[in-house]
Amino acid sequence: MIVDLPGTTTARIAKRLVELRDTGGAVALGRVLTLVVPTDDTRAEDAIAAANSASREHPCRIIVLARGERRGTSRLDGQVRVGGDAGASEVVVLRSYGPLSEHGASMVVPLLLPDAPVVTWWPGEAPTSPARDPLGALAQRRITDAAACDDPVATLARLGREHAPGDTDFAWSRLTLWRGLLATALDSDAVTVPAAAEISGATVSGAVDSPSTELLTAWLAWCLGVEVERVDTPRGSGIAGVVLHREGGDISLTRPSGSVAKLSQPGQPDRRIALPRRSQTECLSEELRRLDPDDVYGDVVTAGIPLFDRRAAGSASPSGAASA
Repeated sequence: MIVDLPGTTTARIAKRLVELRDTGGAVALGRVLTLVVPTDDTRAEDAIAAANSASREHPCRIIVLARGERRGTSRLDGQVRVGGDAGASEVVVLRSYGPLSEHGASMVVPLLLPDAPVVTWWPGEAPTSPARDPLGALAQRRITDAAACDDPVATLARLGREHAPGDTDFAWSRLTLWRGLLATALDSDAVTVPAAAEISGATVSGAVDSPSTELLTAWLAWCLGVEVERVDTPRGSGIAGVVLHREGGDISLTRPSGSVAKLSQPGQPDRRIALPRRSQTECLSEELRRLDPDDVYGDVVTAGIPLFDRRAAGSASPSGAASA
């Protein structure tokens, strides 16, 4: 069910939500959080679709701030979606116009679920400092997507400088499978390669516009304490591969194209492993599983990236940047 409320106020929208709940069209019980989504009209429907899919795992109230034309008089058009049009959630779309568009937090507060955590997700351009943004200040968790910004690598570096506990980025969520496979490969490799054969370095290949490749490089430099060479691949290609150099033989995980990767380890036959690119819904669902700060991401984005930059600056190998 979709209920349009043109030329309305947040008080009327809140009242309509209560009416829908009382008549059985929506149930607030079981909603575990409020998901606030600041965006614009061009991205709104894609964001709603991803949030609706994620809500099947995390029932929530989704409040979408779709900013419209900022010139002219202030106006608020509301829309409430429940039932089949809202997944396992209830969706409130606030389309604001004129000066009202600059007051998103004031529109959101009356619609937050009482006594429930708040998560703010920016599917487009990230604010300069998510934690200090008015909508970010309302939330326990703040999710950005550097790859969706005009300059993904510069955005990721800025997010690292402005990082606060509770911040995260989809560039990190897209690395979950890569990090898990590399960690598993190292554990299994310890059976056939002497423990003394420590990792002496690493090479990461990925697109120059891929923030996930940048984070993977920083994660390895931070975790292993070795020099990591960065090899650029064409824009839009994402992460192409990782090679861990060690005396007992290199370990490589490569995904030249498609969704299948090849894992090569010393003393073992090569293995083909499913390694697809993660969708927006998958990344959002993962980030909504935890409401406490992601300390590992915080360490990598604040300490790992500067560590890699310093080492790259002192070596002959190019220091690339990235996107996923």
